[in-house]
Amino acid sequence: MQITRREFCQHTATVALATALGLTTLPSLVTPAAAQTKVSDVELMAPEALPDMAIGDPKAKVTIIEYASMTCPHCAHFQETTFPDIKKKYIDTGKVRYIFREFPLDTLAAAAFMLARCSATSGATTDPNKYFVLVDTLFRQQRTWAVETPLPPLLALAKQAGFTEKTFNECLANQKLLDGIEKVRQRAVDKFKVNSTPSFFINGELVSGALTTEDMAKKIDAYLKG
Repeated sequence: MQITRREFCQHTATVALATALGLTTLPSLVTPAAAQTKVSDVELMAPEALPDMAIGDPKAKVTIIEYASMTCPHCAHFQETTFPDIKKKYIDTGKVRYIFREFPLDTLAAAAFMLARCSATSGATTDPNKYFVLVDTLFRQQRTWAVETPLPPLLALAKQAGFTEKTFNECLANQKLLDGIEKVRQRAVDKFKVNSTPSFFINGELVSGALTTEDMAKKIDAYLKG
């Protein structure tokens, strides 16, 4: 899937409607019962095409990398039901470093990621917290903008995050940013065999699916004790 600005403009409505019906371009959920592979920390933490967006103590004993798509309903469910508990219990207490990487399943998801990236960037300065705030908002409001005509509700949400119509359009016209997001997604496919969202690497162990708090806590606790 090579995403371009022209493709986004031409196909956003169709893709958004397909997403609402569950017709994503890749499988949207894999049962979280079993881990499929283990990837070395060196490979996982090698520089990406775009700087990682991360929260939590860089020296934490456990690192979690999530690959998600903004139009994936399972990702939104995880964000609403599991992530707040994990953040409170493990990230905010310095036990977990959490990295979020873009894995758009369609052009609309890529556009949402672009807005999140732009919201976090001011000149040469990047504020991951602003990125996570908009990602959280977009997930929670997914049903309002992952629709047949997505740009008006996306613009309304972006304005709440400080965008103007001008900066909104400029962000979505940033081909370099779009290419970077695509490279992050493609590397996950090629190097780490990610093929669904959400997918998590917990200290290098790949586990796919919208994990419950209990599922994720078991994995985290095992590494904390190890």
